[in-house]
Amino acid sequence: MGQDIKLTAEDGTEFSAYQAMPEEGRGPGLLVIQEIFGVNSHIRQVVDTYAQLGFVAIAPDVFFRIKPGLNIGYSEAEIQEGFSYYQKLDFDQARDDLAHVVKTMKAMPEVVAKVGSVGYCMGGNLSFRLAVNNSVDAAVAYYGGGADAVADRAKDLRTPLMMHFAEKDDHIPAAAVEKLKDALAEKRNTSVLIYPGADHGFNCDQRGSYDRFSAMVALARSNMFLHKYLG
Repeated sequence: MGQDIKLTAEDGTEFSAYQAMPEEGRGPGLLVIQEIFGVNSHIRQVVDTYAQLGFVAIAPDVFFRIKPGLNIGYSEAEIQEGFSYYQKLDFDQARDDLAHVVKTMKAMPEVVAKVGSVGYCMGGNLSFRLAVNNSVDAAVAYYGGGADAVADRAKDLRTPLMMHFAEKDDHIPAAAVEKLKDALAEKRNTSVLIYPGADHGFNCDQRGSYDRFSAMVALARSNMFLHKYLG
């Protein structure tokens, strides 16, 4: 239901994105932030789902400065390939690139006022960084590995934030989740949610770790949260 579009970074660099529109043709904006596998079929499915839920949803190519147009799956070789690009990513630069996309979206006539973000894995980390930089109006982060490394930045957080974590996630230690909980403890409109029995990547139905129940609950919570703060 969506289409590939072109966006322009603040420095003039052009890059690709996938966009889907709600049936009404307008709505709040939602930035969908990829995993390490690029804007692949799963991320496009996420964009389509949020468009069906009423959002103007866009997934930009986060790796456009490293490997433009990446679109891979979940085999072991592809996981290693995606991780190699992840290791090269300048996260502050990527956050700023995404913040510029948010500004672009706010100028779109189809976007009604506010723009939020939802990110998965690497994208969850970046969604958290956008939130603590107050670059979006609301943020959701799914199993954002590495977000705890910048937990101290939450001291300036004013953005509503929801974080989803899997109980059995070998990639994100329980101590990292507790660090984020502590950093957000005094912040209003924030929540850190744990999904019992779930593993890393539980939202993706193309992975062996897919947990349909946890994915559906997390989607329902995220949708209600985003509509509450974005309209």
